[in-house]
Amino acid sequence: MLLLALDTATPAVTVALHDGTDVIASSGQVDARRHGELLLPAVDRVLAEAGLKLDAVTAIVAGTGPGPYTGLRVGLMTADTFGLALGVPVYGVCTLDGLAYAADIDRGPFVVATDARRKEVYWATYADSRTRLTGPAVDRPADIADQVKGMPAVGAGALLYPETFPQAHEPEHVSAAALARLAAERLAAGEELPAPRPLYLRRPDAQVPKNYKVVTPK
Repeated sequence: MLLLALDTATPAVTVALHDGTDVIASSGQVDARRHGELLLPAVDRVLAEAGLKLDAVTAIVAGTGPGPYTGLRVGLMTADTFGLALGVPVYGVCTLDGLAYAADIDRGPFVVATDARRKEVYWATYADSRTRLTGPAVDRPADIADQVKGMPAVGAGALLYPETFPQAHEPEHVSAAALARLAAERLAAGEELPAPRPLYLRRPDAQVPKNYKVVTPK
């Protein structure tokens, strides 16, 4: 097995290779405006580090968010394209699950929260690093303060709003290495991973104008 994992649901553009035993190469760069520019070079970089070609990949794992529309679709469309070109399965893993898996928290409940912009967070609660209890959802931090009170938290959203998440810890962004390890673990246990369908949770920021200016010829 050779899993190629990637995620663009947060400002991090992250890629990793997992050989069925552990991660053998990984790359991560934080730049919220350059997902499309950075992703393919990152794939090339991890393949070169592992001394492999793309056609050695036997499965693709893509972070499904939640995340902003533009960034998230870069990773998912790339994963689908690789899957079609190589004839290999493409699996989806919730980005928040990847953060929970990488969190250095012995036991739950705890919260994972990423930055959803508009003064909101994408968030979910976990019983442990592998078991999601609630979510994912998108809300203003103040609106969920009572629900997450007293819980440790990880992710950029938690670090941004210490008044709601006073026990915030790293990791700030998801890593494809964590996604790959989690996906490999679930596959080895015989679990069915879902298709890579995006978790947008709300409409995109870009909207078609409702009223066009009418221009009539003279």
